[in-house]
Amino acid sequence: MKRTTRTAVVALSATAALLLSSCGFSGGESDASTDAAGGENTTLEMLVPTYSTGTKALWEGVIEDFEAEHSNISINLEVQSWENLEGVLKTKLQGNQAPDIYNGGAFAEFAAEGLLAPVSDVASPETIEDFQPAFADAEKFEGTQYGLPLIASARALFYNETLMDEAGVQDVPKTWDELYEASKLISEKTKADGYGMPLGSEEAQGESLIWFAGNGGNFGDADSISVDTPENLEAAEFMKKMIDDGVTQNDPGATQRTPMLNTFIQGQLGFAYALPQTVGQIEKENPDLKYGVTTVATKTGEPATLGVADRLMSFKNDGSKSSAVKEFMDYFYSADVYTDWVSTEGFLPTTQSGSEKLAGDEVLKPFLDMLPNAVFYPTTNPAWNATDGAFKSLMGELGTGKSAEDVLKGIQAKADAAS
Repeated sequence: MKRTTRTAVVALSATAALLLSSCGFSGGESDASTDAAGGENTTLEMLVPTYSTGTKALWEGVIEDFEAEHSNISINLEVQSWENLEGVLKTKLQGNQAPDIYNGGAFAEFAAEGLLAPVSDVASPETIEDFQPAFADAEKFEGTQYGLPLIASARALFYNETLMDEAGVQDVPKTWDELYEASKLISEKTKADGYGMPLGSEEAQGESLIWFAGNGGNFGDADSISVDTPENLEAAEFMKKMIDDGVTQNDPGATQRTPMLNTFIQGQLGFAYALPQTVGQIEKENPDLKYGVTTVATKTGEPATLGVADRLMSFKNDGSKSSAVKEFMDYFYSADVYTDWVSTEGFLPTTQSGSEKLAGDEVLKPFLDMLPNAVFYPTTNPAWNATDGAFKSLMGELGTGKSAEDVLKGIQAKADAAS
């Protein structure tokens, strides 16, 4: 497919991820007209979140090139922050204005309600078969695939070498205890905070699963949500110890990941978990920062991390736009277009052709190496949306004096109510 130099420019300005609806049309009406040549003109509504400051321009470039090759299809793009995305989508669904193309996280609830088109309706067999099997399987609900895997990523521990030297920390932490001690020294002996723990509404669920996975825990699976478990409780109690002992920033419950990572990038935070694209942001915003990237600190030091996989999906509405959606999906997932998008945003590809094309990328390699030990959100469970919301609203209570046991029980209760 033809590509312009636009994406190269976007790549220079794309920055850190903001951690996981639309200008719509009525689902009961077809938004199509006839062009001068007698073909159908179709307008697709597309809702996406912001991964970086370059996300909007990156999508606009893809859409412009697509429309240049498909004169009968136009796309209206709406970009929302992750913090607002799900609320906007909910409002649009209530108003019967579902987007034709949606980039989001959880999807099983929508599939269970019969709102989504199967991928076989909106992508060619060649596109579907190109996805890596593990990612494709994670997009299925009751045996039918509804999501087209967009990006994959893993979290890694970023550490500030200057602050470690100033505090007398010699070794990079591999265990919880080592992370605690190193963070404590930085908090006590420098003007910076030791460890950044974002438990605000942007991504409390992500921070939590990093810690839970580090003790063999998770959030459950497609059949059941399991938050209140011994493994998770032990991890949550250690998180609370970090907060109570002052080795984190103040008020974790009000801390969003994006501004916290900006603090790390500016050299004012000892340790933080971050995504691959944080490397690019550091290179752009503070190239003199002395830092390193290593595996997640776990209870025993055994490898584990949070894996993130977002997807594109299509709300089927009246079905009149499925062929136009298929044209776009096949175009976007072609190797050149897709890897250009993924590499610019700093994520990992979900297609076999994409992985082959990016295999030599040295920036992505450490994160690719961690994917085999990643734990993912149970997005195929219809109760995941409610669980996700419960983490975002309740997990921050660890810093308000509430016990870890009570916090997890509160989240579990909301998950059970949604099951």
